[in-house]
Amino acid sequence: MSSFRAMTETLSRAPTPTPARARPQRMPRVMFYAHLWLGVLFTVVLFVLAVTGILLNHKRGLGLMPEVSHEASAPFTAARPLAELAQAAVAASGLTGDGAEVDRMDVRPSKGYVKVRLSDPRTTEVTVDLASGEVIHVGARGDVFLEQLHSGEAFGSRWVLLTDAAAVALVILLASGYWLWLYPRWRRR
Repeated sequence: MSSFRAMTETLSRAPTPTPARARPQRMPRVMFYAHLWLGVLFTVVLFVLAVTGILLNHKRGLGLMPEVSHEASAPFTAARPLAELAQAAVAASGLTGDGAEVDRMDVRPSKGYVKVRLSDPRTTEVTVDLASGEVIHVGARGDVFLEQLHSGEAFGSRWVLLTDAAAVALVILLASGYWLWLYPRWRRR
């Protein structure tokens, strides 16, 4: 009986379990370090993406993209073949040889023209009337380098993956930032 009494006295003097808040929390630490190191690693890339994105949003106002005012001279059904329009654009550009390659064509039926971008170092763009084949404008596009820098293409096709990784890092930074801001407030309640 005395051993039973001694055991109950020992149990009654046993320390109370530690409260939950005294134990280390794993998730806030993981979020903190994820936020810290992703921020450190992707700061430059995210900065370049942000600045080039702002510049691309205002490319017309900055004069990086030529403003061509033109009314459609005929309905779209009267448009000349694209190959003929591309030849007119190359001839108007004055480029010969490799610089005379057509990179892309942007057809604007409502405005009555096609923008023909050439793959020369200046990135020349020639605007041609769809119906008549008349050259409306010839000039360099100043926003092409910004587009390539923004997408990562300026450094090669593999760099595009870096901008994708930066986008994923930005999502994680936002989520972990909100977690780090909300978690202490949630814990206090």
